[in-house]
Amino acid sequence: MSAKSAISKEIFAPLDERMLVAVQVKRRTKKKIPFLATGGQGEYLTYICLSAIDPENLKIRKGLKHDSSSTEFRKPGSVTNKKPTQASITKVKQFEGSTSFVRRSQWMLEQLRQVNGIDPNRDSAEFDLLFENAFDQWVASTASEKCTFFQILHHTCQRYLTDRKPEFINCQSKIMGGNSILHSAADSVTSAVQKASQALNERGERLGRAEEKTEDMKNSAQQFAETAHKLAMKHKC
Repeated sequence: MSAKSAISKEIFAPLDERMLVAVQVKRRTKKKIPFLATGGQGEYLTYICLSAIDPENLKIRKGLKHDSSSTEFRKPGSVTNKKPTQASITKVKQFEGSTSFVRRSQWMLEQLRQVNGIDPNRDSAEFDLLFENAFDQWVASTASEKCTFFQILHHTCQRYLTDRKPEFINCQSKIMGGNSILHSAADSVTSAVQKASQALNERGERLGRAEEKTEDMKNSAQQFAETAHKLAMKHKC
């Protein structure tokens, strides 16, 4: 099982969430660590994940409550009846020597303010995410993986956010325009349907012409038979 499939199964499936896309990242700049901080957990892999909950699958999240001051999830030992937001961005880590994944910070999609692609003129793996109370500078494992993440993130923002959508800056046109993988898939389906419809219409036209020719031949044969009968009767007389 791939890392992303495992993240989807371990982190999101238990909460009835669908992971839409994930990108493996590293920090572009080192994060400042307090002088007194000790006991680090060693090396780790980081993933930025976009997930959503379908409206028909919205359920009560038991034992999880969002702490807006730290953007972390904590377990208060109580049940919250707050309706969960439909889409969110989650930071997931896998520490060295461990096969499991750990949910770290999570932001509601409404908290995303800006997505910066850094350079619109080349395939760059670098990008920034600006939230209401956080700012991170990342480098994706590949430029292609970043592009896929941006395409699906942009599509999801258009779908789930009605009022305030995040600003996408310094992004390549293929991310924002009709060349995204989502639009391409839809265009392919539409094209296939149009071609099939055209083929059926052409076939119908050919069948129609064949029917017309058959009818003309039938009428000609009938007229020939009537004329032959008249001539035969005339010679009898």
